[in-house]
Amino acid sequence: MKTDIEIAQGAILEPITEVAERCGIPEEELELYGKYKAKLSEDYIRSLQDKRDGKLILVTAINPTPAGEGKTTTTVGLGEAFGRLGKNAVIALREPSLGPCFGVKGGAAGGGMAQVVPMEDLNLHFTGDFHAITSANNLLAALLDNHIQQGNALRIDTRNIVWKRCLDMNDRVLRNVVVGMGSRADGFVREDHFVITVASEIMAVLCLAEDMRDLKKRLGKIVVAYDMDGQPVTAEDLQAVGSMAALLKDAMKPNLIQTLEHTPALVHGGPFANIAHGCNSVRATRTALKMADYCITEAGFGADLGAEKFFDIKCRMSGLKPDGVVLVATVRALKYNGGVKKEYLGAENMEALKAGIFNLEKHIENLKKYGVPVVVTLNRFLTDTEAELSYVQDFCEERGCEFALSEVWEKGGAGGLVLAEKVLAALEKENSFHVLYENELSLREKIETVAKEIYGAAGVSYAAAAVKQITQLEKLGFGDLPVCMAKTQYSLSDDAALLGRPEGFTVTIREVYVSAGAGFVVVLTGAVMTMPGLPKAPAAYRIDVNEEGRITGLF
Repeated sequence: MKTDIEIAQGAILEPITEVAERCGIPEEELELYGKYKAKLSEDYIRSLQDKRDGKLILVTAINPTPAGEGKTTTTVGLGEAFGRLGKNAVIALREPSLGPCFGVKGGAAGGGMAQVVPMEDLNLHFTGDFHAITSANNLLAALLDNHIQQGNALRIDTRNIVWKRCLDMNDRVLRNVVVGMGSRADGFVREDHFVITVASEIMAVLCLAEDMRDLKKRLGKIVVAYDMDGQPVTAEDLQAVGSMAALLKDAMKPNLIQTLEHTPALVHGGPFANIAHGCNSVRATRTALKMADYCITEAGFGADLGAEKFFDIKCRMSGLKPDGVVLVATVRALKYNGGVKKEYLGAENMEALKAGIFNLEKHIENLKKYGVPVVVTLNRFLTDTEAELSYVQDFCEERGCEFALSEVWEKGGAGGLVLAEKVLAALEKENSFHVLYENELSLREKIETVAKEIYGAAGVSYAAAAVKQITQLEKLGFGDLPVCMAKTQYSLSDDAALLGRPEGFTVTIREVYVSAGAGFVVVLTGAVMTMPGLPKAPAAYRIDVNEEGRITGLF
């Protein structure tokens, strides 16, 4: 059996100029990065403004296993299936982070016959967007420390600096560091921290900004510290906006690549959904909606994270309105939620499946709360048995839920035709989309609405520090912002060990801070980390390149 990377390396790609031409994009509106990837020009994006929008389809999932269960694969395969049906569709995806590629997953471009390519480029450096975001983030950090070193005219309280440095790699030893050690000229000695690039507020800002003007406005609002009077000190106060925007100028432009079946794909931005808002850029989604009759996009991890933030943050801020939702489940993930360890998920286990399927039920209920038509798809694995597949289908249909088996990993677009037909039918159903809560609620009310309505929590517990932070943020005028919950992806609760559909649990809020440029308040729950660590046997052990330059091990 061929691996994902072997399939991708054996594919015959079309020049990206030909993919663009079929979308009506003139070659002169492309900024080429080799033969198979390009950025869209600002002039082209502006030229689309008066075109009508296509239909917006969100792909989300149940709580996954640590290996992930194929949400991107389903998104790509669904786009390919739309193409086989003669539908004009564009996929809008996030860019993968290097951290998981070398940590757990080994790649994030889809899988099997449902991949976006060139796979190695996408998973590694791509067009440099993440490097630009990392550089802009760390430039702001350098300007902050330099301001303090040069006399601290803004009276920054060095015990209340909130801006962190970042790195696009899982490096646990950088979570908490001491900077400024050495001589007096080496800066002020203080504790500092790193987050992974996908958790940087710069990533969120880039993904939510409408254009350069909006980007600079958002960058200026970023709170980096508080002064001696407890007032926010911003990036604008540090005169950092222009130089950061210069670093992000090209990163603002969506990237165009293709699937194995040459379906166009806009891949842009990549915030994690467990520690950030988990959606690709608003610019890419809006551009795809103008380019095609259907835009198929995804939101990270389970629907309790990615979909909730897609609706309550991305759609709220941008005015986007989803026309339908595809909820991805796998037999493997359901058995995992039923208590089966990762290494035993390939064996039939009906009892575990019956125990774990209530996780799927909760996600169906949650999505219906937003008023959008839902289709459940089961992403089929080769180890799934007929008994397991039939049980899941019956479970969904007994609850009046549309269901389709997806075989896009094995068959590409041909394996997603039934799913595509179900989705097209769902798009014609009544749609009364609305967000879960209103801006006017207090931060506590918003937090508790998400915890109780989406996670199923019985209550919320706040650390003393979190209570103080919420009070201060509301006093400073940030209380009307939506909340971005940072939580484990493996459970509906904030405890990764509580699988299935837990009940009676309490969500613990340990820290709350504002991402004023992004326009939301981040709420850290449980033990979630904004800088992940590598596992005992990281995927990096299996990644290599031979003398001919051929990469192996990215799945």
